[in-house]
Amino acid sequence: MKHKDTSRTAQIVRVSFCGIGVNILLAGFKAVIGFAANSISVLLDAVNNLSDVLSSVITVIGTKLAGKPADREHPFGHGRVEYITASVIAILVMAAGLMSMRESIIKIITPEAPSHNLISVGLIFAGVITKIFLGRFYRNRGNALNSASLTASGTDALMDAVLSTATLFSALLNVLLGWNLEGILGAVISLFILKAGYDIMHETIGHIIGIRSEADFSNHIKERVCSFPNVIGAYDLILHNYGPEAYFGSVHIEIPDDLTAREIDSLTRKIVPAIYEEYGVILTVGIYAANTDDAQSMIIREAVRRMVAEHPEIRQMHGFYADPNEKAVSFDLIFDYQAEQPETVQQEIAEALTKDFPAHRFHINIDRDFSE
Repeated sequence: MKHKDTSRTAQIVRVSFCGIGVNILLAGFKAVIGFAANSISVLLDAVNNLSDVLSSVITVIGTKLAGKPADREHPFGHGRVEYITASVIAILVMAAGLMSMRESIIKIITPEAPSHNLISVGLIFAGVITKIFLGRFYRNRGNALNSASLTASGTDALMDAVLSTATLFSALLNVLLGWNLEGILGAVISLFILKAGYDIMHETIGHIIGIRSEADFSNHIKERVCSFPNVIGAYDLILHNYGPEAYFGSVHIEIPDDLTAREIDSLTRKIVPAIYEEYGVILTVGIYAANTDDAQSMIIREAVRRMVAEHPEIRQMHGFYADPNEKAVSFDLIFDYQAEQPETVQQEIAEALTKDFPAHRFHINIDRDFSE
């Protein structure tokens, strides 16, 4: 993943305007068909296309706002506006689903016979094909540009295609057999639309609250950090997402304790720009010193590893350092999120170590795994 492409905003806006034009044309065609055939499902489909126009307009506005540079009040930029935009689109999708359900129930209770013909059926079919292509176009471009709003619009368009398919099926049954299933089919499809809106909302709210970064992404960053000379390990990687392509983060690196301040500074000055250039992450680097020539420290470290291995709820031990002068030992333990009473295990390990090494003081920090 490279750093942010300056043309990304322009590309998202162009895709959105394409969708606006297509949906306006579809809404016009479907409105004419709906009134001519007295079909509530086709008219609802036309209204749904107009709501898609609104979704695209919201995407354009949200993308423009998200592209604003950082300022004093928002030093991390405005990228999360895109997630807010996607959540608004999710609300529109769910509102369309509720409206469709309401009209479908009315149609079931008080049915009105539609009057479709082969021409109206053909136009509905054309609308289905158009919506499928539009939905795939939105989603492909949304994935390529890492745009939650475009991806949400793509899901919305594909759900519209499903709704239009139900309308088409209903129209065919009406023309060929004289059956009227608009209300029942509309109710079933409304449930799918509501589910799609919920899924979009769930994902975007997760981004706003803060979710774990993708395992491949975080693992690649840690592997790259470990590729630098004198880096023994990379731990405590925390990534904060302030938009689809705006990451700030921090990481602790374990290095030999005999490096000078000048050597450490030189190392971190190499790591930071490399990670930004290759992954688009503005990274802060913290230091864990690793004992290099103290035999007693190695003995204590091995004892800690054995004790940790006896507790499957502990996922990792890192940041170990034993100060030979102060007789102080510190390290971090990462527990599984499902672990019960990690403080009890922490105390047990501390007491066991104190018993085995009474001349030393032990400080054990309970840590979290914010990334894989």
